[in-house]
Formats: sequence, C-alpha cells, structure tokens
Amino acid sequence: MARTRKPVVEVRRSQRRRRTVSAYREGERVVVLIPDRFSRAEETEWVARMLERLAAREERVQRTDGELLARAQRLTARYLPDHARHVIPASVRWVTNQNGRWGSCTPDDGTIRISHRIQEMPDWVIDYVLLHELTHLVVPSHNATFWELVNRYPKAERARGYLEGISAATGLVLADD
Repeated sequence: MARTRKPVVEVRRSQRRRRTVSAYREGERVVVLIPDRFSRAEETEWVARMLERLAAREERVQRTDGELLARAQRLTARYLPDHARHVIPASVRWVTNQNGRWGSCTPDDGTIRISHRIQEMPDWVIDYVLLHELTHLVVPSHNATFWELVNRYPKAERARGYLEGISAATGLVLADD
C-alpha cells in the first residue's frame, strides 16, 4: 500500500469571511480559507475536515487510463473525424517516467503516453496534449498539416500558452512531445 505524503497546508484568514470554509490545491500546497475569528482549535478542526473533503473529491475524479482512452476517442470523433480510420491508438496511458515531455506518441505501434505531470491540469489542457499526440498517428512530424489538424482544437493556442507558463514558472524544460 502506497503511503500518501501529508500536504503542506497554508491557512488564510479573512475578516470578510463569516461562516464559510473552503480549500483548494495550489501546486503542491493546500490552501484553506477560514474566517479570521476562528480559534486555533477551530482552525485545526477545519483544516483536518477540509483535507478529508479535498482528498475525497480528488479520489472521485481520479484520472485513469480507461478515462484517458475514452477521452481520446471523443477527441478523435470531434476534431479528427476525417482521419478516424488512422487514429486508432493501440494504447493510451498515464506514465510517470516522462520528465522532459508532456506526452509522446509512437506512430509505428500506435502507443500514446501522457505525463502524469498534467493529470491535475484543467481538462482543456489535457485535451490539447492528448489531441496533439493523437494527431501524430495521422502526421508523424510537426509539419504544416500537423499543426492545421491540432489547431482544429479551439483552445490549442491557450493550452500551449498555459503549458509554456507552467514550464517557465517551475523551471522545467518540457516539450509538447
């Protein structure tokens, strides 16, 4: 059984917040927002409660290889329908050993691997990376035809900007594929 590491928690108190408590992830940190009037005991109680809720929510939306394959099929049908007979990946899966790429595709055997680093990113970013790799099943190189197909995705430019921002902010040098 894998041990889960306790997250770093940042508590932010607000004088405007009266009764509500909320929590969200900010990178590796969990931010818990509480009313300023809470005692230390109430803060401790609510931090524990919110960590449990956040963990339960994340467990419900955990991204699996099966979900990734279904997503790939939906993206193919929507953005590459005229190439559907070429875009039949042998496998689509999350991997933890890709530290220099967001995703990769091997057109010869039809395998697509998506870096676990993007699992917690917004859906539209995951869709972009996945569509990018699916497009390599049609066009192996990054030529003009390849980019025409990728740019059918309406948020392609936005997603590229998001990924470039993540790379710059984290100091990682990661490529599209």
